[in-house]
Amino acid sequence: MTFNTSGNRFLASIPPVTKNLIIINLILWLASVLYPALQDFLGMHFILAEDFKIHQLITYMFMHDRSGIGHVFFNMFAVYMFGRVLEQVWGPKRFLIFYMVTGIGAGLIQQLTWYIDIAPFLEDVNQYLLSGEPGSLGNYWQLREGVRYPAEEVLRARDALLNSMLTVGASGAVFGILLGFGMLFPNAPLYFMFIPFPIKAKWMVIVYGLIELFAGVSNFSGDNVAHFAHLGGMIFGYFLIVYWKKKGIGNGFFLG
Repeated sequence: MTFNTSGNRFLASIPPVTKNLIIINLILWLASVLYPALQDFLGMHFILAEDFKIHQLITYMFMHDRSGIGHVFFNMFAVYMFGRVLEQVWGPKRFLIFYMVTGIGAGLIQQLTWYIDIAPFLEDVNQYLLSGEPGSLGNYWQLREGVRYPAEEVLRARDALLNSMLTVGASGAVFGILLGFGMLFPNAPLYFMFIPFPIKAKWMVIVYGLIELFAGVSNFSGDNVAHFAHLGGMIFGYFLIVYWKKKGIGNGFFLG
């Protein structure tokens, strides 16, 4: 009697942290499809929203868009392609630290971006409650001219808007992984679909970073991607690697 063990060999070839990260993300994605309220509880809300909980700075990176499998698939494919290489070089513990730091760092940058965007709105709400002047509130709500809305109604609408701000996904940590791969293997050739020649890893990282910066600054209408969170993952990854190198922790695994 013979058994097909190719699947077991494939799983055994994936380093433990990389493998478990992929499994956890896929399980939680499926759980959020079956129980939609899970995404609201584990996804990251704006820090000033009533629905924000401190655990969301960690759990948000294990949740993904439940409307389709593409979001979680491409993130986990990148974790498999590049994360397993970093884990093999750094070891499981250091790779897990790197993944978590870049993911949390991306969340913090997203919180800062939200605050900068929403601060004028919050100021106009306070001004409206004091003087009745709507300011730019018409950009957020449909206000009837000449109507003074009760404070309770205004505050309920404000809280509803703040609670609607939600971010999910491992993309911040994934961009940290891409940055790490580019720093460790800057001249590694990478091949992309529809591009007939290889691109060095260092140029790929630079191009990705510039694209995210451009998209974040441009703030295109209908774009709901957290571009600055992606940059945050890269920034935190860069400084963590530099810190490790200065402390002598990283000596020997910058291959060039």
